[in-house]
Amino acid sequence: MSLLLSGFLRSKVLLFGFEYGDSLIEHVARKFRASIVTSEAGRLNHVAIAVPDLAAAAQTYKDVIGVQVSAQQDLLEHGVSVVFVTLPNTKIELLHPLGENSPIAKFLEKNPAGGLHHICLETDDLKDSITNVSKTVRVLGEPKIGAHGNPVVFLHPKDMAGTLVELEEKL
Repeated sequence: MSLLLSGFLRSKVLLFGFEYGDSLIEHVARKFRASIVTSEAGRLNHVAIAVPDLAAAAQTYKDVIGVQVSAQQDLLEHGVSVVFVTLPNTKIELLHPLGENSPIAKFLEKNPAGGLHHICLETDDLKDSITNVSKTVRVLGEPKIGAHGNPVVFLHPKDMAGTLVELEEKL
């Protein structure tokens, strides 16, 4: 009788997505980890800062901190001009609006002095990462090619503790 009951309970538990012997807390924790903690959270690729004057900001980083800065790149698809500041362990991306409809123009209207815009994390497989994270957070649009020539996508800041997060596929 107990063997039959045990088999019945095991099948009921598996029906609802639980593994045999799981508590509710273990089940929820496993499901959460499976949807978020995979290859999504890779190395910090860069921190992006929106600036009202790209040339002045780049010169400030070069003069004050003594770091290398890249040439300006205009990314029409994203509506931004960027300059990268190279640090030993990551990069800073300085962003400036390219056109009136740029998302950075809207950001600078609210924050005229500029400020932190987003962080970028690397992932090995962007498509897989989108599938996994979209179970719990909103993905903003379809992947586009970013400043490094790699596919990127953004995660909604309201779902990411108030921070816009960019995922970039490391090719």
